[in-house]
Amino acid sequence: MELKSKRIFKGGLYTISKLYVNGVYECDVLEDTDRGLSDSMELSEIKKVKQYGKTAIPTGTYAIDMDTVSPKFKDRSWAKVCDGKLPRLKNVKGFDGVLIHVGNKPEDTLGCLLTGYNKVKGQVVNSTAAFTKLYEKMKEAHDRGESINLTIE
Repeated sequence: MELKSKRIFKGGLYTISKLYVNGVYECDVLEDTDRGLSDSMELSEIKKVKQYGKTAIPTGTYAIDMDTVSPKFKDRSWAKVCDGKLPRLKNVKGFDGVLIHVGNKPEDTLGCLLTGYNKVKGQVVNSTAAFTKLYEKMKEAHDRGESINLTIE
C-alpha cells in the first residue's frame, strides 16, 4: 500500500497536507511547521533546524509499522479500533515515535501526523472518523502481507 502526503499549506504554526491511498484522496493531515527538512539531509543538519514538538518530519519515504502498541495512546477510546497499535513511521531521521493518530490542533501533533478534514483554519475536524477509515484500509493491507509506505512531499 502506498500512502502519499502532499503538503499544500505551510504556515508559521502548522502544515496541511492532502493524504492519498494508492493515488486516491483519503483525508487531510495536520502536522507541525514545515522547516524544510528532507531525509537526504545529514542528521546534524536536521538537529540544527528541528524544534521539539514544533517541527514537521522531513520529506521522504517511510515504511510503516503496524505492530507496535503506543503506550501513550493505547487506552484512548479512539485507539480501541487498533488495540493501541497506531501506524508508526520507521527510521525518521532526527525523530522518534512518529505516529499517525487522532487530533485536531497543532499542539496535538508533537511531530506526528493527525488525520481529519481541514474545514477550520489551522485545524482538522472529524479526526476520529478519518483515522478509523484510514486505519481499516491499512490494517487490511497489513493482514494481506503488503508493505505500507508513506511518501511525504
